[in-house]
Amino acid sequence: MARILAIDFGKKRTGIAVTDELQIIASGLTTVNTNELLSFLKEYTSKEKVELILVGQPKQMNNTDSESEVLILPFIKKLENLLPHIPKKRIDERFTSKMAFQTMIDSGMKKKQRRNKAMIDEISATIILQSYLYSL
Repeated sequence: MARILAIDFGKKRTGIAVTDELQIIASGLTTVNTNELLSFLKEYTSKEKVELILVGQPKQMNNTDSESEVLILPFIKKLENLLPHIPKKRIDERFTSKMAFQTMIDSGMKKKQRRNKAMIDEISATIILQSYLYSL
């Protein structure tokens, strides 16, 4: 089997999470600057077998697309051109940032550590990935 990779796309930073090769456990991989995201994904997929890329789909409470969707759609087109052999799937990411922050609190992280927005992005990507695994 191959890994599943999840992306919590952000204007400045993007959180990335992956499964193990058996697709049982979702783990945070890293946070990268969004302007370096495509090159990171190209390099990562050249080293690791990835069978699916999940991209968070931010939604409003009324189920309409969030304003950041206008940034995500062009990214997905570029990603499709860069890695056409790997399927992509969108996953609702409502509340993942709040859930990530709560996870940081619940795990006992100090207030200073919880200000690390890159960590929130990585945990958010992990939550997106874990919710996908639960839905299988």
